Amino acid sequence: MHSPNRIRASLMKSKQNILAAILVVLVGAVIYGLYQTSRQRPVSSTAASAAAVAAADSATFDDSSLTAAQEIVRLPTTAEEAQFAHDALRMADQEMDLAFADAVRQAAAHPPTLTPKARTIAARLAEAQKSQLNDQTRLTQLTAALAAANVTRKDAIADQLALTKAQIELDQDEVDDARQDLIRAGGDPPGRMQAMIDEHEAASKRSDSTRVAITVPVESGGLIQRAQLWYALNGKKKLLRAARAAADTSATMFGKQHDTMEEGSTKPKNASQAPPVLPESTRTSPNHDSAAALVRSTERLVGEQRTRTALDQRADNQRQLGRVYARWGRVVNRQQRAVVNRALRGVLAILIIALIALFFDKWIERLVGRLRMERRRMQTLRTIVRVSLQVIGVLLILLVIFGLPSNFGTFLGLAGAGLTVALKDFIIGFLGWFMLMGRNGIRIGDLVEINGVTGEVVELGLFYTVLLETGDWTDSNHPTGRRVTFTNSYAIEGHYFNFSTSGQWLWDEIRVVVPAGRDPYPVVDAIRKEVEEATAETAPQAEQEWRGASRSPHLESIAGAPAVNIKPIIGGIEITVRYITRAPDRLELRSRVYARAIELLDEKRLPAPAAQG
Repeated sequence: MHSPNRIRASLMKSKQNILAAILVVLVGAVIYGLYQTSRQRPVSSTAASAAAVAAADSATFDDSSLTAAQEIVRLPTTAEEAQFAHDALRMADQEMDLAFADAVRQAAAHPPTLTPKARTIAARLAEAQKSQLNDQTRLTQLTAALAAANVTRKDAIADQLALTKAQIELDQDEVDDARQDLIRAGGDPPGRMQAMIDEHEAASKRSDSTRVAITVPVESGGLIQRAQLWYALNGKKKLLRAARAAADTSATMFGKQHDTMEEGSTKPKNASQAPPVLPESTRTSPNHDSAAALVRSTERLVGEQRTRTALDQRADNQRQLGRVYARWGRVVNRQQRAVVNRALRGVLAILIIALIALFFDKWIERLVGRLRMERRRMQTLRTIVRVSLQVIGVLLILLVIFGLPSNFGTFLGLAGAGLTVALKDFIIGFLGWFMLMGRNGIRIGDLVEINGVTGEVVELGLFYTVLLETGDWTDSNHPTGRRVTFTNSYAIEGHYFNFSTSGQWLWDEIRVVVPAGRDPYPVVDAIRKEVEEATAETAPQAEQEWRGASRSPHLESIAGAPAVNIKPIIGGIEITVRYITRAPDRLELRSRVYARAIELLDEKRLPAPAAQG
C-alpha cells in the first residue's frame, strides 16, 4: 500500500500539472488574440438607424450637426484625429449656416397662417399695445401738468403720475407676455425671425470658441488604465457612428426633398398653376394687376430654385460630413484594437509570470529534495523559497495590473503609511513569521506552548500558526482534538515555549513520602542511583550545551547532577529529587522513578529501621 505522504505528493503533483496545462492553453489563446488585434483590417461602416437631424418644418433653424461635432471634439483627441476634428467642425458650421439661411428664406417666402388661437393672442397684443400707448400719453400730460401746477395741486398730480408709471410697467409686462405667446403660436414672423437670428449668433459664438485640444497618449499604464481607455474609445466610437448615421440620414432626406421639388417643377402645370401671360394688347403697356402677378410668379420660381440649390448644398455637405465621421471612426477603431493588443500583452505577461513561478517552484522543490540536510532545515528552506517566489510573483502581477505610478516614491510612502495603519496586525504577523522561521523558531511537528496553550504545530502560515492542543506540558500530552489558531504576532508581542528544539533540557522533580517509622535513607540511595543511571548520558550533554550557549560567567558552574532533599513532614519524611531530562523523555523517566520508589516502599522489601540505642 502507498503511504499517505506519497498519495498527498502525487495529488499535489497532479494539481500542479493541471494548472500548468491550463496556463499554457491560456497563453496560446492570448497569443492568438495578439495576432488578431495586430492585423490592420478596415472597419466596415455600419449604418445606424437614427432620427433625422433636420426637422420636418423647413423654416425651423436646426444646429444639431454642430452640437454633435462639438460633443465629439471635446473628447480627448490625438494628433492622428486632429484633421478629422477640424473638418467635422468646419462642415458642421457650414451646415448650421445653410440651415439658418434656408430657415430665413422659408420664413420669408411662406409666412404662417394665423390660427384662431393666434388671432386671439394678436388681438390681446394689440389691446395691450393700445393701452400702453394711452398710458404713455397720459404720463406725458401728467408730467407737463406737474411742472405747471401750483403747490396745492402738486401732491395730487404726483400721486396720479406714480400710479400711471406703475400702470405702464403692467402694460409692458402684458405686451411682453402676449408677444411671447404669439411667437409660440407662430403668429409673429418678425419675432420668430429675431429668435432664429439670436439662436444663430449664439451657435456661431459657440462654434468659434470650440478648439481641438490635442492629447498625447500615455504609453505606460496597467491593465486597469487599458480598460478605462478602451471604454473611452468605445464611447467615442458610438458617438461617431451616431453622428455619421445622422449625417447620412439628413443627406438622404435633403436629396429626396430636392428630387421632389425638381419633379414638381418639371411637370406640366394646369391653368390655375401656370404663371399669368400678358395679352398681346397689354404687353407693351401692362396694367398694375397683371404685372404684380407676373412678379409674384417670378419670385416664387426664383425662391424654389434657391431652395433646390440650398438642398443640394446641404445634402452634399452632410455626405462629406458622414465620410469624415466614417474615416474618423476607422482611426478610433484602430486605436481601440491597439489598446486591446497592449492589454493582451499584459495578460500574457501575467500568465508567463505564473508559469515561471510554477516552474521555479517545482524545480526548487526537486533541488532542495536532493540536498542532504536535516528535515527541519530542508522544510524551512523550502517554505522560505516558496513564499519568496509567491510574493515576487504577486508584486509583478500587481505592477502589470495597476502599472508603475508616476510618482513612485510618493506613492510608496503614502501606501506604506496607510497599509501600516490599516494592516498593523497582518504586518506584525507577517514579520513574526520570519522570526518563527529563524534559528530559535518553531517548525511543523514541534511541541510548543503559546499564550498558555500547549500543542503540536500542524500548520505554520504567513500570518497564523495552528496547534493541535495536547493540554498542559505536565500532563500526558495526549491530543484533546481541538485546533487552536494564533496570529504570528505572538512571536513579536508575546512569547512562546518550544519543547522540541535542540537545548530542550529542563529540570524535573518528583516527591516521595516515606511513612513514619521507616528508614528513609535506603529509599534515598536507591532513588538517587536510579536517577543517576537514567541521566548518566544526558546530564553531561546538557551541561556542555548550557555552557556553550551561555555567556554569563556565573553560569559556568552549572552542574547537571541530580539533587536530593529530605525534610520531615506530618506523617513521615518527604524526599524531593531534582534532575535534568529531555522534554520528550520527561514522562517516561518520571514513570520509571515512581515505579522504583513504589517497589522500595513495599513493606516486604522495605528494610527495618535501625535499632535505637
